[in-house]
Amino acid sequence: MRKPAPDDSTVILSTFGGFTEVAKLFGKDIPAQLLQELNEDLRDDLRAITLYEDTTSTLERLRQSGFKLALCSNLAKPYGEAVFSRLPKLEAYAWSYEVGSIKPEPQIYQCLIDQLNCEAEEVLFIGDTPIADVSGPIAFGMSARLIDRKNGQKFSDILCDLL
Repeated sequence: MRKPAPDDSTVILSTFGGFTEVAKLFGKDIPAQLLQELNEDLRDDLRAITLYEDTTSTLERLRQSGFKLALCSNLAKPYGEAVFSRLPKLEAYAWSYEVGSIKPEPQIYQCLIDQLNCEAEEVLFIGDTPIADVSGPIAFGMSARLIDRKNGQKFSDILCDLL
């Protein structure tokens, strides 16, 4: 039995692949029956993904105010595809599984500003994780704001000066 390693989540989130591909990276094969069960559970999990109630309307208000919109996310590939299908079209996407790095690694932020064709100082990064979404972007040269969704905070609470 393989013991989990500290960087396992980084490997999973920065790999462009599903269960089989990720398992091979760890030197493992998934038996067919277990793979079927995992895929069924994953389908159920992906169907349950919803956006926060204020997401689409806030993105539209920001777009109407002239902001370019982007998403930078640490997600495994199946989750990224599900989130992408629920969001309105954005100007840029930096998915950890496509970039091959995760927040707060600078490469993922660089991918984002390259797509936006801007400087880091021009970006306001908003997220719900202090290190990945605030400390990392600030160290990279962006501005950042933390949104505390667990305690009911909404976009309007942190963007009132912009909207």
